Amino acid sequence: MKKSWRYPFCGHNAIVHNGVEGTVSEFQHLFLHRNKFGDQYIQGTVVVCPNEQCREYEFVLSLGNLKFDRAGNHEYTQTRNWRLIPDSTAKVYPSYIPKPLLDDYREACQIRDLSPKASATLSRRCLQGMIRDFWGVSKQRLVDEIDAIQDKLDVGVWEAIDAVRRVGNIGAHMEQDISFIIDVEPDEAQLLIGLVETLVEEWYVARHERQERMEKVKALAVTKDQQRKSAAK
Repeated sequence: MKKSWRYPFCGHNAIVHNGVEGTVSEFQHLFLHRNKFGDQYIQGTVVVCPNEQCREYEFVLSLGNLKFDRAGNHEYTQTRNWRLIPDSTAKVYPSYIPKPLLDDYREACQIRDLSPKASATLSRRCLQGMIRDFWGVSKQRLVDEIDAIQDKLDVGVWEAIDAVRRVGNIGAHMEQDISFIIDVEPDEAQLLIGLVETLVEEWYVARHERQERMEKVKALAVTKDQQRKSAAK
């Protein structure tokens, strides 16, 4: 195995591979004709982050079916996948981002496959928390809060944010009509999570990095002023 990999704990990008000095370990077990599903396999994959500052590992289990042809060759078809360590694909964000937002984001990632509708609802709540915290807007309904920041965002971003609200409403307001249920697939829930990640980067991380650059410029000016004063003595 040799592939491009982005490790979830630290965000490090690398090419991972098998081998004595590699970063990937795999094991596989076949169980043939032992259940109603026919020939199956289970495979475990451990990927160790090559970043020396991290060295965490990812552990994934996969279950699938086997199909043999007349020549004895076999084909693998994965049917289930369990991410054991870490237990979700949530990115690691700096501590200056409010903890309640990160908690909702991480939980939305954690239950994406188990309950996509609940994941969508958490993305919706995370979005509402971000609007209230970052933009200082707080109204009775999320739709009113989104409308209040429409003139602050480009059209595409605003429409995507409103889409999260509408999809998240499936879980947030089901008590209004319990017979009205719309399924949300895991990949659809992931789209909402992806938007939350984009907004975290564009709102919080970009603001923090901009503030850091401004502080460095101001610190540079102070240093130069002190150097000029020292030279003038």
